[in-house]
Amino acid sequence: MRKQPPSPPKPPRVNSMLQWWRRWTVLVAAIWIQAFTGTNFDFSAYSSDMKSSMGVSQSRLNYMAVASDLGKALGWSSGFAIAYFPVSGVLFAAAAMGLVGYGVQWLSIADVIDLPYSLVLVCCSLAGLSICWFNTVSFILCIRHFKANHSLALSLVVSFNGISAALYTLGHEAISGKSSASSDIYLLLNSLIPLIVSVLALWPVLTNPNSSETDTTRTHDETRIFVVFNVLALVTCFYLLLPSSGTYLASSPRWHFLGAIFLLLFPLCVPFLDYIHRALESCFHHHSSGYAAVNIEEPKILKIKSQKSNAEEESDQVRLGDEHSLGMLVRKLEFWLYYVAYFCGGTIGLVYSNNLGQIAQSLGQSSSNAKSLVTLFSAFSFLGRLLSSAPDFTRKKLKYLTRTGWFTISLLPTPLAFFILAYSPKTNQTALLEVATALIGLSSGFVFAAAVSITSELFGRNSVGVNQNILITNIPIGSLFYGYMAGSVYDTNASLGRKSVVADSVVCVGRKCYFVTFLFWGCLSVLGFVCSLFLFIRTRPVYHRLKLNRM
Repeated sequence: MRKQPPSPPKPPRVNSMLQWWRRWTVLVAAIWIQAFTGTNFDFSAYSSDMKSSMGVSQSRLNYMAVASDLGKALGWSSGFAIAYFPVSGVLFAAAAMGLVGYGVQWLSIADVIDLPYSLVLVCCSLAGLSICWFNTVSFILCIRHFKANHSLALSLVVSFNGISAALYTLGHEAISGKSSASSDIYLLLNSLIPLIVSVLALWPVLTNPNSSETDTTRTHDETRIFVVFNVLALVTCFYLLLPSSGTYLASSPRWHFLGAIFLLLFPLCVPFLDYIHRALESCFHHHSSGYAAVNIEEPKILKIKSQKSNAEEESDQVRLGDEHSLGMLVRKLEFWLYYVAYFCGGTIGLVYSNNLGQIAQSLGQSSSNAKSLVTLFSAFSFLGRLLSSAPDFTRKKLKYLTRTGWFTISLLPTPLAFFILAYSPKTNQTALLEVATALIGLSSGFVFAAAVSITSELFGRNSVGVNQNILITNIPIGSLFYGYMAGSVYDTNASLGRKSVVADSVVCVGRKCYFVTFLFWGCLSVLGFVCSLFLFIRTRPVYHRLKLNRM
């Protein structure tokens, strides 16, 4: 220990604070983008009206969801676009694709124009592609501006994608009224709101990452603000569950929607409050020990690191944790374990949410109950996404549970939920439907959010824009496979007499409509869990090495 004269901490300067605040506006802008661009999650809210308006079967309706997910198969193009064009250009290109994709569908469902089925599929694909481009913009903003805490930033930002369906449901009720049966307004909101949010987010998006403060002393301040942001996100999650309660806000959709907007705007104030806290702390903190700790282990650590770097230079083999090109990626067994786990976990949850309207209808639920289920799925998906940041906060206490270990645990509720749906008794059918929907939303939400950080850690942070979009090519494949299977079982049961006619559309009624589908999805989700368990076992040494590199 060496003696130093005591010196009270200086309050942060105003110019520095403004720069600090603008950096956090980038994160808030990414949150807004994610919160209002998860437009694929509200498909089940208007799918029944779309089916009636176009006069198509359940299988052909599922193909529309597949077409939307098929657009994500081209999501890798956003990774290349971000390398050659400014982030703002990619942002507005995504907004333009969404405007056209959803806008034309709205014109069709509102009977303004009569579109052939094939053109509707093209519009669905374009809308799905726009979501991938929005996601890539959010990922790049987090990685460029929060290099030291990019995992925390990614988990937080991606979590807000889960509340899109709840926000659009509130927006629909605020405009059309809670008892309105018309759902064409969803498509209009899907086309316009992302464009409006893109305009509002433009100024933060234009912030130069190199102008952000990179002083390592700010890492603790960043972590503290991330904790506050996660608490606010948790408050937002429970706030969105109010429609299921008897509160005044729940009975007043406009005030409820304005409250949600306020919760999305409030994070802009958090950096200022942190500045005031630190300024007051510097004014009243006059006592100092006068000693500065010297890390006597530093030479040893440097020596270890030097030995590690020399060993790495001797090896030309690309390992997990290094940057992976497409060719390297597809040759890794860990990638395919990861791919199958995602395919049998998160993707099944997404297809379930797409079919939620028809599932509720087949079990005799009203249209308003179906929308409540969409909100429930959205809120618990948001909660699951928030929980995906748990590895960052529990890294020191749970040393042996890596992020892939958390990923494995998150897949457990999915098979449980599907077996509950398959064998639920009629007496408790409604309550068990809600429980299963919440479990699937929680599980798939965690998978969607954690996947970005896992891809970044295992296959390279700089390649995440391309590699993550390669990973999610399993979504259109799963959507086609699972959707075709569910639609075929549904239409077969309807043809056997288990049907009714609603608005000139044949609707299957009864538990048999999805019984086989639930059993099949449950068995596949068990396979996903097993693959994720093998992934956890194989990647534990990788996370141990990454931990040593952070020392």
